[in-house]
Amino acid sequence: MKVVITGGSGFIGLNLARALIGRGVLTGPSGAEEEIDSIVLFDAVPPPALPPDPDGRVTMVTGDITGREGVAAAIDRDDISVFHLASVVSGGGELDFDLAMAVNLDGARHVFEACRARAGAVRVVFASSIAVFGGAVMPETVGDATKRTPRTTYGVTKAIGELMINDYSRKGFIDGRSARLPTIIVRPGKPNQAASSFASGLFREPLNGEACDLPVDPATFMPVLGHRCCVEGLIALHEADGAALGDDRAVGLPAINRTVADMIAALRRVADAKGIALGPITHRPDPVIEKIVATWPARIDSSRALALGLPLDDSLDRVVEDYIEDFLGE
Repeated sequence: MKVVITGGSGFIGLNLARALIGRGVLTGPSGAEEEIDSIVLFDAVPPPALPPDPDGRVTMVTGDITGREGVAAAIDRDDISVFHLASVVSGGGELDFDLAMAVNLDGARHVFEACRARAGAVRVVFASSIAVFGGAVMPETVGDATKRTPRTTYGVTKAIGELMINDYSRKGFIDGRSARLPTIIVRPGKPNQAASSFASGLFREPLNGEACDLPVDPATFMPVLGHRCCVEGLIALHEADGAALGDDRAVGLPAINRTVADMIAALRRVADAKGIALGPITHRPDPVIEKIVATWPARIDSSRALALGLPLDDSLDRVVEDYIEDFLGE
């Protein structure tokens, strides 16, 4: 079978491709486990390098998710699964409404329609976000049954994508699943336009011996998920029984609910244990970031995801250790 990963040049996309190379199989549209013979990374720009792939299964397709024909050309087989990760992120969506709508909304529909055109019900995993929650009605702890009232353009496009996944699946066009992501840590490389980018920076920059400016109050609660568990969760949601998902195909991936201060404490514990000298962390409030973060839920109830067998990080310390093992020094 073939796997297409939109946004495949990104951090999660590349790590997902690595995991699928190692796994070798997925449940196909037939409902049976099938060997993965092709993995296509579809993105606007190629990555610096493709994941190690001794069997030559991974290829890069440079394309625009807003172009319907290019998306359809990539989704060109009936024995196919799609992980739709391509997106304009939260901060970028607030800066450019039209781009967010074109990429996040129109691009998602191009993917879903291309899958609908294939024979059988193609499994589609759509990367959503806890940014679908917000507003005055949002409780402190959200779960899969919490009303969606997003307060950012990014969150609005993700909420619409979740509803499309539900309806396309109800009609039998696809076998869709929405993975509602918390903040994913720790992302290597440079900061991006996501409002949550600081959550990786407060680990990454100090571990590199660099100074980190913290834009939010250390007492801020943030649900977070390590990069390894994120990838494992996307695959587990793909493999989940559709009947067990029911009529609401949006599942919040299990998160660790901690404060920013807890994250800094975990960083210092691990760094001390490994003899790593950290760069300084200084609280420098950023009203723009604080305003966006204030619209997000403080905690996630992960009981439904855990019942479906999705993985949960055992500690923040473990997340930091995973980052050091996988990326420190790159």
